[in-house]
Amino acid sequence: WDRGKMGESALEEKQKLLEQANALSETKPEEAEESYSRVLAVTNENPTDETTKLEEQAINGLMKVLVKLRKAEKLEELSRSLRPVFERIPKAKTAKLVRNLIDSVAEIPGTEDLQVSLCKETIEWCRQEKRTFLRQRIESRLAALYLDSKRYTDCMTIINQLLREVKKLDDKAHLLEIQLIESRVYHALRNLPKARAALTSARTTANAIYVPPALQGEIDMQAGIVAAEEKDYKTAYSYFF
Repeated sequence: WDRGKMGESALEEKQKLLEQANALSETKPEEAEESYSRVLAVTNENPTDETTKLEEQAINGLMKVLVKLRKAEKLEELSRSLRPVFERIPKAKTAKLVRNLIDSVAEIPGTEDLQVSLCKETIEWCRQEKRTFLRQRIESRLAALYLDSKRYTDCMTIINQLLREVKKLDDKAHLLEIQLIESRVYHALRNLPKARAALTSARTTANAIYVPPALQGEIDMQAGIVAAEEKDYKTAYSYFF
């Protein structure tokens, strides 16, 4: 009876703190940050689906206020402190939260180096926890960061490994993203034949799946860039128009 009551009081306390944090998030983000953190700090010996759901909401709310307050280092700390919570959240939801964390850091200007270190640390954690799917997603994110910072050799090392792994898994949506990054790297390295080959592979992959409009736009943009580099301006224009 006592343990049931303890679980119930923890649930009630989390609910109360979450409501308080949500109410403060727009007008008083510093106070909201404290309330969201307290939701996660409230311990209960018997976690339930209800308490876990409240924790997920608190994590998402906390990420938003930390972005608003430009606290990138706090987001990095959060990625570490949440690992015990992740153990009781379904893997698919954990993957979404982890990726949202990295996205949140990316919303804050001047955090490129922090994003790289966060990706590396998260990849290592994924290896330890044997979370292959999430590791591969974060690795492609790291490859894109390396591309943006002109670290082409580091980028290609990741891309080559990912291509070998992901082709075996038949995860075409992820494969498409990797092939697109591969095409961009080769274009940056002025290797147009390989940039064209990677783009052709990406378009073949895209033909087999549903491609969201934003991603289709990226494919078309890359196709236009490669065509322009090859001096096929008519084709390039058709993609850019």
